[in-house]
Amino acid sequence: MAAAGAQGESGIVLQGASFAIRGIPVLSDLTLTLTEPRIGILGRNGSGKTTLLRLMAGLITPSSGTVRVEGIDPARDRKAMLTRLGILFQNPDQQILFPTVAEELAFGLRQQGHADAETAARAALAAEGRAEWADRPVSTLSQGQRQWLCLLAVLLMKPGTILLDEPFAALDLPTAARLSRRLAALPQRLITISHAPAALSGCDRLLWLEAGRLRLDGPPDAVIPAFTAEMARLGEADADPDLPG
Repeated sequence: MAAAGAQGESGIVLQGASFAIRGIPVLSDLTLTLTEPRIGILGRNGSGKTTLLRLMAGLITPSSGTVRVEGIDPARDRKAMLTRLGILFQNPDQQILFPTVAEELAFGLRQQGHADAETAARAALAAEGRAEWADRPVSTLSQGQRQWLCLLAVLLMKPGTILLDEPFAALDLPTAARLSRRLAALPQRLITISHAPAALSGCDRLLWLEAGRLRLDGPPDAVIPAFTAEMARLGEADADPDLPG
């Protein structure tokens, strides 16, 4: 795990963090300290889950309030985040940049100043039993294989925390099961977002976001029943008008 930041803080800390687009609130006044090994963020589509992940990753900056990862502002010090925070998007094509598998894996290592990123990338593939993939075009990989490639690229950088944006949404059941086992065995802190309660039932802590605000924060056995009951209630009526744009 990565060392703590200059202020000695651990985990991810949000203090009054809000985010708006053209004056329309997407996230409102979130104050959180996230230190548990497995954290889930639950909510309907449009509730602000992915925006929160992007805020924590430093891909966007808060309109007000602060975000700190181990005491560091992730948006201001991207280099420091390389060994502290990784992110796996729902769609691997959103983060793949290079034409071949080895080039994709070597990119993050080069950002970290690795002396021989290409050799390290090929060694990682060999360790995974996929040495023959090194020069393979990424475009020939299946959706699940590209997702695996993105995860391996993140793991090679050895971040202390990995943010997961609906990691199973586009995968078939066998591929999702394999990815789930791999993630469960990782030593890193995992923060996973989903609209499916079952995907988060094994977390240590669940955050339920509703319209960009924290609706409930607690263990899965407290949050999931409340969320499920509310979704059933909304399903009996019109569940769309109260969502943010």
